[in-house]
Amino acid sequence: MTSAPSPPPAGDGTADTDAVVLRPQAWVPLGLLGLAVATVALRPLWSAALWPALAMGLMGLFLLLQTALLRLRFAADGLLVSRGETVIRRFPYDAWIGWRVWWPALPVLFYFREQKSIHLLPMLFDATALREELERRLPPAPSPEPPAALPPRLP
Repeated sequence: MTSAPSPPPAGDGTADTDAVVLRPQAWVPLGLLGLAVATVALRPLWSAALWPALAMGLMGLFLLLQTALLRLRFAADGLLVSRGETVIRRFPYDAWIGWRVWWPALPVLFYFREQKSIHLLPMLFDATALREELERRLPPAPSPEPPAALPPRLP
């Protein structure tokens, strides 16, 4: 299911006519909660199943809360992470080296690298809109051209 990006919230001091806010999607947290329930169902076969189920359930609840609170906004100069109308973190595009959405058919993780750090985020937002905005604002680097002709091989 694909949703169109929503307009940015007004009044946060970073008004930008080109800004796009990604809609939240709770598939990853709900998937973790589903795995936790399925793991509890294994309890008759595996007595220690409660501990992994508890860990997955807590992580799923945490990610569900983050899905409700956090937003990614593509502004003209960088990616903004906000909670409500408060910008928590800025990632300027000119510091980005590369990005990737892992498992594109079932997007679960979003990876991007800046000059000084690496970031790995769970997919808590619309993956299609994320990919479209990244391709629009940060086109992939061109692949290096192969040499026109290889030098002759020596016997």
